Amino acid sequence: MKVISEHRCFGGVQGYYAHESRECKAEMRFSVYRPPQAQRRTVPVLYYLAGLTCTEETFAIKAGAQRVAAELGLMLVAPDTSPRGLNLPGEADSWDFGVGAGFYVDATQSPWSTNYRMYSYVTSELPDVVAAHFPAGDGRRGIFGHSMGGHGALVCALRNPQRYRSVSAFAPIGAPMQCPWGAKAFGGYLGSDRAQWRQYDASELVRERPFGREILIDQGMADKFLAEQLKPEQLRDACAASGQALTLRMQEGYDHGYFFIATFMEDHLRFHAATLCT
Repeated sequence: MKVISEHRCFGGVQGYYAHESRECKAEMRFSVYRPPQAQRRTVPVLYYLAGLTCTEETFAIKAGAQRVAAELGLMLVAPDTSPRGLNLPGEADSWDFGVGAGFYVDATQSPWSTNYRMYSYVTSELPDVVAAHFPAGDGRRGIFGHSMGGHGALVCALRNPQRYRSVSAFAPIGAPMQCPWGAKAFGGYLGSDRAQWRQYDASELVRERPFGREILIDQGMADKFLAEQLKPEQLRDACAASGQALTLRMQEGYDHGYFFIATFMEDHLRFHAATLCT
């Protein structure tokens, strides 16, 4: 693992790191906030998955999470949103597919299948790297995210309830099979067989395998992507059908950006801490 930079922050350390990924077969970058408590003991780890066009720096710089994480004793880990520097054909042709848009799936289609393995990277490889180099606590792990990353967080938790004790999301893509972003990403990474898409659609997954613990979602009502891309009502209805406990908070006047996320970040950190820190 390579240390890119480390910075003192609220008594802890905000750092940026890189390593050679076995899943993505490329250098992958990620950020870690170590709270002050990590100087003395292992601490719970909360993973954050960012949205389209973001990097491993976006959450640490914009979300305003470190102050409360320092109080609660939560380690915060945020990976990049895709492999970079591969020069694959078409990887930079559009902002919502390819670089910065890995969609947290394991691609099966050429030329993406060798490197675009973000699902396995997030759920398996990155936790191993974190455990090897940081004081990560004994399986106390949660996950949350925004937009594309909210989709990723929900999918990772629903498919791996034994690995994640808590999950939440800001403005997640709730039914990606039913929206343009999801159809483009799934078609490109997974191919035309829509049956293969279902394993990465939270609304489909939750009908068959509820998480078993409450899910928290905040959604801005002034979000320009709400109706066409995010579709929280489909996720809400799927949760109701399967008995999955869901708190869906529709926030008047808030849009899709990080001012919205920062406003409700403390609520999400305390939501996760109630499970991870006990």
